[in-house]
Order: sequence, then C-alpha cells, then structure tokens
Amino acid sequence: MQSSASPRTGVVAAALELFAAQGFDATSVEQIAKAAGVSRSTFFRQFGGKEDVVFTDHEVMLDELRAFLDQPHDDPWLAVCEASELVFGHFARDPELARRRYEIVREVPELRDREIVTVFRYERLFDEYLRQSLPGIDPIDAVGFSALVTAVHNHVLRQLLRGNRVPVSTLRTAMQDVLRRYGVHPDGSDAASDDVVVAVFPRSMPIAEISRRVQAELS
Repeated sequence: MQSSASPRTGVVAAALELFAAQGFDATSVEQIAKAAGVSRSTFFRQFGGKEDVVFTDHEVMLDELRAFLDQPHDDPWLAVCEASELVFGHFARDPELARRRYEIVREVPELRDREIVTVFRYERLFDEYLRQSLPGIDPIDAVGFSALVTAVHNHVLRQLLRGNRVPVSTLRTAMQDVLRRYGVHPDGSDAASDDVVVAVFPRSMPIAEISRRVQAELS
C-alpha cells in the first residue's frame, strides 16, 4: 500500500530539483505542481508556499517528537538525546534528498533565516520538556542541555549533508558524551572512596574554562 506521505515526498523532490536547476526565486508554485503531477489546489492543501516545501520534514519531525516526548520516559535527559536520534534517522534514510535541501537553504537568505528559527523550535521543545519532566531543574541547565544536544546533532548531521557516510552510531556516541559532560549519564558510577580531586581556580575564571582545564587534567 502506498503511504499517505508519498505524494508529499514527490512534491518535495520535484520542488528541490527545480530549485537547484533554476533557483528558488525563479521557480513558481505552478511549475512545482506540474513537475510533481499534482494540481495547484492540491499543492496548497499540502503546503502553504514554497518555503514550506523546503521545511515540511521539520514540521513532521517536530510533531513526531512532541508525541515521542509525551510518552512516559524513565530518564528525561536520555529521552531528549533519543529524540535527536529520531531526527537524524529521518534525514539519514534519504541523505540525497536531505543534501539537496541543505544546498538550497544555504543559497537563499530567507531560507537560512527560517532554518535558524526552526533550530530554535527544537531547542525550545527540549527545554520545555525538561522543565516539565524535572520539576525544580535549574532553567539554565534545561536551556543549556537543550542547546548542546541540538548543536551536537546539527554538527553531526552537517557531516552527512556534506557527503560523508555518517551512521547513527556516530550521533549516539556524541550524545553519550553530552550526557557525561552534564553529569547525567545513566551509567555514571559513584566515585570510589579514594577518588579525591582538589582544584583551585581564580574566582573570576569562567565556568567553561574551569571545565576544560579539569577535563584536560583528568584525561
């Protein structure tokens, strides 16, 4: 049976091909609809405009992530990392389509601006989820963790979009490191009785610099 998402995927593929061939601004909705084999009215039922064609996968993923995070999770920190893997897996299933979208976005200023807003929507979703799931959490921790997960995800995804073979295990390993850096890794063990670390830093030194120095010494 053909999935209901297939017609939308066909429109997206046709639109990206036209954008790449003749430019985003020079491509009309009528041209996209004709290339995809759908009517103009059908196009507007599926999408609000040309920009929405480019970002439709993100809208789908944001809805899926909300549903995923609404499910019970024993570890909210881990759930956010798993949500980022769902997004990566979605785009990794058709990397060529994702790469074409990436190239179009890079070339069109208004699309780059919308991409920034879209990234923030992921961060906000994770931030709100952590605050709801962990009452009493420091808002800075919720914001910082959400931003770090999103940034690390995008860093790994960009490697895929630039033509490299990047398995989801690469992102999973990176997320394990994110959890460790925040001290919330589920496999974290208690310190041994003889583990003693003494460090002295100037009061004015930024926390990030202290963290880097401590990590360098411990490794």
